[in-house]
Amino acid sequence: MKTKSKKSTTLKLTDLKSMPIRTFWITSIAFFICFFAWFGIVPFMPDVVKDLGLTPDQKWNSIILAVTGTVFARLLIGKLCDKYGPRLCYTYLLILGAIPVILIGFVQTPMQFLICRLFIGFIGASFVITQFHTSIMFASNIVGTANATSAGWGNLGGGANRLGMPLIAAAVVSFGVADEIAWRYSMVIAGIITMLMGLVYYFFTQDTPEGNFAQLKSEGKMPNFKKDEESFLSVLKDYRVWILFIVYAACFGMELTVYGTMDDYLQNTFGLTRSSAGNLVLSFALINIFARTLGGFFGDRFGKLKGLRGRVLFLTVILAAEGFMLSIFSMTTSLAIGMLFLIGFSLTVQMAEGATFSVVPFINKKAIGSISGIVGAGGNVGAFLAAMFLKSKSALAETTALAATSNLGEQAMKAAQSAAAASAVSNGYFIIGGCVVVSALTSLAIKFSTADEKAVEAEMKGELVMSGADK
Repeated sequence: MKTKSKKSTTLKLTDLKSMPIRTFWITSIAFFICFFAWFGIVPFMPDVVKDLGLTPDQKWNSIILAVTGTVFARLLIGKLCDKYGPRLCYTYLLILGAIPVILIGFVQTPMQFLICRLFIGFIGASFVITQFHTSIMFASNIVGTANATSAGWGNLGGGANRLGMPLIAAAVVSFGVADEIAWRYSMVIAGIITMLMGLVYYFFTQDTPEGNFAQLKSEGKMPNFKKDEESFLSVLKDYRVWILFIVYAACFGMELTVYGTMDDYLQNTFGLTRSSAGNLVLSFALINIFARTLGGFFGDRFGKLKGLRGRVLFLTVILAAEGFMLSIFSMTTSLAIGMLFLIGFSLTVQMAEGATFSVVPFINKKAIGSISGIVGAGGNVGAFLAAMFLKSKSALAETTALAATSNLGEQAMKAAQSAAAASAVSNGYFIIGGCVVVSALTSLAIKFSTADEKAVEAEMKGELVMSGADK
């Protein structure tokens, strides 16, 4: 016998008695904390370099490892959610993910630091659980907005730590801890917060509006989360999936890259203090409050005006704008003008992320899960490749600067290396921006059949009765 779905059809954020709304808030906060801890070490990298004696090569390796672990974790976590439910998966991810966050506060060697950064990256898989959980809790008429908003607010944690972590460090110092090791205590505190959030997730959420997976299975009421009806091989053969893989690498991947490198760049290029640089990166991240949702909203609007092709056209335009913003930012020498283009980049990159996932569901409705997993992984692959590229350019520039100033004092040599590294990253940003523009043009190759267009048009008019998601 069919029962009426208890999924929420609205996103009324003040209705905390509603399980879907309560889950929305808790999963968004959990995602925020995961991003906060994932990039929590970034504001302290100058202190870490001094404390552990990291070489420039090791510093770049830590950035690369932080985004590498997430690729594998995202591929695995979706299957675990299908089997055990998002509540238990998030609980274990938060508690187990907190361990390397805490341990990084105790590392004594560069190798130990690199290992911790690799395993901390696993908490980036929180994105998949957040999207899975909100998809279960909200009806099809509002699920896109719920997904985009929770993702955007979670991403905010990657910038909020630029303000939050120095504040935690300042509080630690006020208790008599030496400033140069305050980063260790700060990371331990961030790990404890992450672990406590795991307990909150366990006790205050449930897997579905109807109950937890274990309970529903025992009562014979378990929802049927089907495996993709299309073979995974057919998904891999669809060229549009790989174009969107590249597109998401060019937007989310570049956002991760900027999160990981912008602090040092602002300090070395404009002579800002760590605190000032962190506050500026925070302003970049604050746009997550609305920008990703805005990208999905405009994707939907262009879809209503121009059909599926309209969604692709909007994605192309906003992705190209992102590339131009980053390239122009890389050429600015004025802090004020640079901040305008950095904020412009932040707005467009996050809108491009929302626009990407306004196209994904229409590629193949029988294989949305597989496609979303591949496209999502593309973001981390993009971050990995961009970090490798910037590392190689920075290393070459520093080596050249070192050779040119070998007859000068140590302080002059370090200053020359910092200036050379900043120049190399600036040039790298410019090239990456150009690659993003090329990726935008590539997205124009995404085509939909006349039958696909007509099916969506009929659905919009209410002529097509959808099945599956809310049954």
